[in-house]
Amino acid sequence: MPDFAYQALDRSGALVAGVIQADNQESGAERVRALGLFPTAVAPARDQRRSEVAAAANGARLAGRVSRVDVVLFTRQLADLVEAGLPLDRALTVLQRQTDSASLRARVVKIQEEVRGGKSLSDALAQFPREFPDLFVNMVHAGESTGQLGQVLERLASYLEREMTRKAQLLSALTYPSVLILVAVSAITFLLTFVIPRLSSVFEELGRALPLPTVILLAVVGFIINYWPFLIAGLVVGVLAVRQLLATPAGRAVFDSWTMQVPLLGKLQRRIVSSRFVRSLGTMLSGGVPILDSLEISRDAVGNVSAVRAVDRVREAIRQGESLADAMAATDFFLPVAVHMAAVGEETGRLPAMLIRTADSLDFEIDSQIRRLVTLVEPLIVLLMGAFVGFVVLSILLPVFEANLAVS
Repeated sequence: MPDFAYQALDRSGALVAGVIQADNQESGAERVRALGLFPTAVAPARDQRRSEVAAAANGARLAGRVSRVDVVLFTRQLADLVEAGLPLDRALTVLQRQTDSASLRARVVKIQEEVRGGKSLSDALAQFPREFPDLFVNMVHAGESTGQLGQVLERLASYLEREMTRKAQLLSALTYPSVLILVAVSAITFLLTFVIPRLSSVFEELGRALPLPTVILLAVVGFIINYWPFLIAGLVVGVLAVRQLLATPAGRAVFDSWTMQVPLLGKLQRRIVSSRFVRSLGTMLSGGVPILDSLEISRDAVGNVSAVRAVDRVREAIRQGESLADAMAATDFFLPVAVHMAAVGEETGRLPAMLIRTADSLDFEIDSQIRRLVTLVEPLIVLLMGAFVGFVVLSILLPVFEANLAVS
């Protein structure tokens, strides 16, 4: 069947547009009416790519990225509208008018078009894996299957909001140390490239043997001035090599295993991974997704190769009949509190709620530990900067003092 682009009015009088398949314009208009719409224009679609036609009819394009904030707002608003009792088609129409993102609006148009064509919401969302990953799609599918779409979207929105808040808190905590490091590097670069080279000629005119700190400083500055292109090239090659190594499964596994062994940071990383795993698993289970499917989806949310391997072992143990708590304990990877709360949840029949509560508790500990680390890092940066500046000042003043002594 050929495609026909249409414009129509919904029951509230709002203008909507889309693409529909029909034998001719008359049957196309009938199909638009069957959707509960009043067609105002039905014409053959010259562009056979239905998503682009629908997006163009609404003044938007599918090109462009959708920010994570827009996805979270979309999920929260859709949850509120569905919970308020609005039909899904009407809720999607409202979201098209409310969003300020042209990229998101284009995707909502496509999603609404697919839903009107008979697809489920989860299948329509699955066309955009970058914006709506497997965890999102599977939870929506579970909500549709159990008739609790509004409640599932509510839990999903809370999960996404928590993840976004976690990233924002981490970035906020690292902002001040990053500024200190930038200032320190800038000051060091200025001293080494502008101040010290101008003083080196003065030291040479003294005609005396220079103190060891001054010799070391001048040697470092000379090396940087003479070989700076090679240093920059080496730095670029090193960064690219590390990125290429981390892109391989073996390299990523080595890096993730190493981060777990670093003092202080290793414990923090284990807490972050455990929190992310139990929260995603609890959210999936609360949405009605079977536990084996929940584990398979949650393994991709942890972002750590060591954790992925542990989750795979847990999934295989549960497939063979073990409980979740016993399977987690056997891996020797997850924190004892997560294992204990999983056991309590299984015994009381409140496993999803216990997992989410565990994630909240771990997030509180993570916040406290990050604040402590930042408190340690800030004076350490200042101390290192002061030590370097003191070394530079000492290297500059020692020849001056020795020259004064010689003159006197």
